[in-house]
Amino acid sequence: MLSRLCRPSFAAFGSLSSGQSQLPLPLNNAIVRCMASSSKPNQAQSGYEEGPERDLINFPRPKRLEHPPPVRFGFVPEDWFTFFYSKTGVTGPYAFGTGVLTYVLSKEIWVLEHEFWGGVSLAIMIVYAVKKLGPSVAIWADKEVDTHIDELNAGKKSEIAALNKAIEAEKVAQYQAEGMKILFDVKRENVALQLEDAYRQRLMKVYGDVKKRLDYQVEVQQVERNIQQKHMATWIIESVRKAITNESEAENLKKCIADLKLLSVK
Repeated sequence: MLSRLCRPSFAAFGSLSSGQSQLPLPLNNAIVRCMASSSKPNQAQSGYEEGPERDLINFPRPKRLEHPPPVRFGFVPEDWFTFFYSKTGVTGPYAFGTGVLTYVLSKEIWVLEHEFWGGVSLAIMIVYAVKKLGPSVAIWADKEVDTHIDELNAGKKSEIAALNKAIEAEKVAQYQAEGMKILFDVKRENVALQLEDAYRQRLMKVYGDVKKRLDYQVEVQQVERNIQQKHMATWIIESVRKAITNESEAENLKKCIADLKLLSVK
């Protein structure tokens, strides 16, 4: 705040007749502006929060000026002169001010006593001090203001950085969540393969059990057939043996000998 008062005041006393540089208002105006800004009502009570239907183009949010409006002669607002331009021209405000000053002095409404000239000498000393020390004080005050602003913005910047990290972490989590879908598909496929393997194992078990029973039946039939064949052969042999007598055995022996002789002759 001190830098804003020092720099514009120095510019005001350096260019009194230009009227183009941004100069400070008087101290009472600055105090009134600060009191008005500090007495702003609560947002919830005054409806300060912006709604979605607010026209920000035609009715933008008011912003506090970093520098006060321009003035002339160090204390006269620029609006005073622009108010007279449309009615009296460029020389109107100067003629009006000169006339009023002449009137109050001629009627002795404002008496220029010895204390007035003491104030003039004090004003000259203040102007000299502002012109001599104003730039260095303004530079120092600007540095202090920048340091204070940096300290105020440090928490905001750290919070923004933390929120950006949280956003990046959320993006990574979303990417990992998308990867979990693929993992779930793989797990479902593995479960399906396990079910298929269990199904095929059960089929092989059923197949093995059925094959064992069928093989048992085949072996049973084979054993029965072997027993029947053995019994049949034994029965035939016993029947043949019973049918052969001594006379038939002698005749058969003779016939065999005769056949061997015929074969030997041939």
